[in-house]
Amino acid sequence: MLKSHSITHSHHGSDQVTLDYDARFLRRKVLTSDGGERFLVDLAQTTSLNQGDAFKLEDGRLIEVIAAPEDLLEVTGDMTRLAWHIGNRHMPCQIEDKRLLIRPDHVIRDLLEKLGATLRDVHEPFTPEGGAYGHGRTHSHDH
Repeated sequence: MLKSHSITHSHHGSDQVTLDYDARFLRRKVLTSDGGERFLVDLAQTTSLNQGDAFKLEDGRLIEVIAAPEDLLEVTGDMTRLAWHIGNRHMPCQIEDKRLLIRPDHVIRDLLEKLGATLRDVHEPFTPEGGAYGHGRTHSHDH
């Protein structure tokens, strides 16, 4: 089985692997590409992968990371206020010009409805903003 010990920020690979948000946070794991290639990811540290990153295999090939569609909550309304409340709860959030995307959470849904947000369930790839300084993941305070 081929191994990958590194990630590159290339947007092209000979194959791809489709992973949801949780699966794109890893250090060591056997993955199977969409084309059927099994490979061992063995990184030096736990890494948050983004759409378009690629695993560099030992033989030099690249396997591109694709963000899998998943169930999300689309949030629209007073974007500044709503983004503040979502961020204050340390929730991963994909920020776009006219909407926010978050993972479904019944407590946050109730809060956002009370704040006047318009909410819609969607099924799309999830690529939230990175953590501090624009990279990594934002973690809750209980880590």
